[in-house]
Formats: sequence, structure tokens, C-alpha cells
Amino acid sequence: MADAIRVLLVDDHQVVRRGLRTFLEVQDDIEVVGEAADGAEGVARAEELRPDVVLMDVKMPGMDGIDALRRLRELDNPARVLIVTSFTEQRTVVPALRAGAAGYVYKDVDPDALAGAIRSVHAGHILLQPEVAGVLLSQEEANSPQGRGGSLTDREREVLGLIADGRSNREIARALVLSEKTVKTHVSNILMKLDLADRTQAALWAVRHGLTG
Repeated sequence: MADAIRVLLVDDHQVVRRGLRTFLEVQDDIEVVGEAADGAEGVARAEELRPDVVLMDVKMPGMDGIDALRRLRELDNPARVLIVTSFTEQRTVVPALRAGAAGYVYKDVDPDALAGAIRSVHAGHILLQPEVAGVLLSQEEANSPQGRGGSLTDREREVLGLIADGRSNREIARALVLSEKTVKTHVSNILMKLDLADRTQAALWAVRHGLTG
């Protein structure tokens, strides 16, 4: 499976890891390359195995999933992290996304939907279940000053709208007939002008201000 998506499972419940592995191993394009029982072990395994996607629980003994996310970002580990958890509270959702999660789904997600989520975040998309997006959107609404969108150029607004549609830089470049380097520059300018930390915040800002297609 040379082209398979390499996945690391990080969850303190062995039965959960076993269930995830059993399902994912029947997917032709997904390969489970390892497991970890807590955040610290997950970081170590991610550094050792260099997976494409990490399925990460939030609440674990010792180093939890959010701290593990932060550590992976500090190490500049390229793995895309998909949070798979039963916790939906704002105090859990928001810090996980702020720490760099590429997606957030619940443990009762349909198995086929989970496989789709793995493929989606691996492709560079941001993936949030609707109620999770609603939580983060409410947080952004409460904390974000208004009126910053006026400083965006027309092209930056186009790029922002495509970010909100879940497009990767490559897809945006193709849609707007630009180079990926140019798209990256536009994304950086958008984040700077809107005083946002990442693409997730940018996507939610765009949704709130009606820039989606």
C-alpha cells in the first residue's frame, strides 16, 4: 500500500483502538501504522512513524490530546490530527482546534464517515461536524472585533471563500489559475489582516460574513 494514508491511533482505551484498527484495516487506501495509549506516547510515535493522519482522543491520562497537539506543532510534525472523541463542550472543542486539529468528530461517527474524514483532512481540508462548527463560530463571534474584512483585496476575499469551502491550497490554485506559492501568500495576508491564527478561524470568519459559495 505504497500510496495508502498512514494513520496513527492515539486513545487510552484499548477496545477503542482495536475497533478503529479493525475497521480501518479493511480500507484499501488507509494503513494503520501504529497505536499509542496517551498523548506523550502519541507524540513519540508520531515522531518515529511520521504518519499522514493521527486519530487523537482528547481526554487521556498524563499528557492529554490537546497538549499532544501543541507538542506536535512545536516539533513541526506534518501529521494532520483528527480529533475523535465523545466530548463536545466548548471548553474542549475550542482549545483542540486552536492547538491545530484539522478536524473534530465524535466517537459515534458512522464508520464510513470516519474513513471519509481521514481522507478529507489528509487532502488538506478542515473538517468539523456541524454542531462543533457552531460552537467555534459562537466563540469567534463573541471574541472577534468587526470590520476587519474591509482591508481584504477582492482576490483575498475569493481565496477566503474557497478556504471556507474546505479547499486546499492546491485546489484554490487550480480554481483561480494561480500558483500554490501565490495562494500561500494570499492565505498569509488574510490571516495577518484579520488577526486570525489559522485556516479554521479564517473559514469560520468567512462563514459568519457570508463569503461562502
